[in-house]
Amino acid sequence: MKKARVLIVFVCVMAAVNFASADTIRGIEMDFVTIGNAGNAGELSGKGAGGLGPDRICGAVGYEYRIGKYEVTNAQWDAFTAVAGAPTGNDSGYIYTSLFTGAQQPTNNLSWYEATQFCNYLTSGDKSKGAYQFSGNNTNPGYFLGINRDAAISSYGITYVIPTEDEWYKAAYFKPNGSGYSLYANGANTAPIAGVDSLYNGALGGLPWNVGTGTQEQNGTFDMMGNLWEWNETIFDGLFRSTRGGAYHHGPGAIVVSSSYRTSFDQRDESALVGFRIAEIPEPATLLLLGFGMVMLRKKTA
Repeated sequence: MKKARVLIVFVCVMAAVNFASADTIRGIEMDFVTIGNAGNAGELSGKGAGGLGPDRICGAVGYEYRIGKYEVTNAQWDAFTAVAGAPTGNDSGYIYTSLFTGAQQPTNNLSWYEATQFCNYLTSGDKSKGAYQFSGNNTNPGYFLGINRDAAISSYGITYVIPTEDEWYKAAYFKPNGSGYSLYANGANTAPIAGVDSLYNGALGGLPWNVGTGTQEQNGTFDMMGNLWEWNETIFDGLFRSTRGGAYHHGPGAIVVSSSYRTSFDQRDESALVGFRIAEIPEPATLLLLGFGMVMLRKKTA
């Protein structure tokens, strides 16, 4: 009987985790979708804009995680800076002013460094502490030192990050039934309609739209096909970080929003074409399973 009661409690907790639609993290509401099928194989992706850059196997991820359902908005960014202060540091790339200013517009014109400090704040409440390591403190994070996801998980548990290119690619193009990849995030090899399903090719006057506009994509996300290029954690070349997904003005054709198109920006660049979404590691149900297993182990050995 004891075993049955434990199992019932476990199932109820799992259901609560899996069906939560939004989290409030340090006062900021963030929506996530879970990306499962851990241990999937990757696929060969394209060389990038103009045939430049290296070929790369993309999309293989050995763990479950969650990714932002939407790109980070101006409203979410403003809530962060109101409490933690604007990102700053001794590296260049901290002159942020969003060019497109509506509350539900994707926050834009920000460097990769600035995006890392948003993630750190969600993780620890301090812009300098989290997966992205800095030499200073919240008031002045100082110099960027590197990335250590494992240390952040050890210190803080759930950790918020800019998705790697693999995490981003899988969330966009890997089919939820685990059968492989599609060319577009709509789950098909058929191009989305610019300005209807997704935003690219100068549709809607060559401007971004509010997040969540258009058609929901195969893994529950929005706007991984256009709207803004999105920062990835992965280094493309030197100080350049991979960006994926296309942008509101890019054309001609849908190639820019396909899985075969890669490009990058200098991590210090602030461009109105670039924003980001966040990922959450480990996926909360995974952490719950680990904790549950530890509790059961302690009971068994007591």
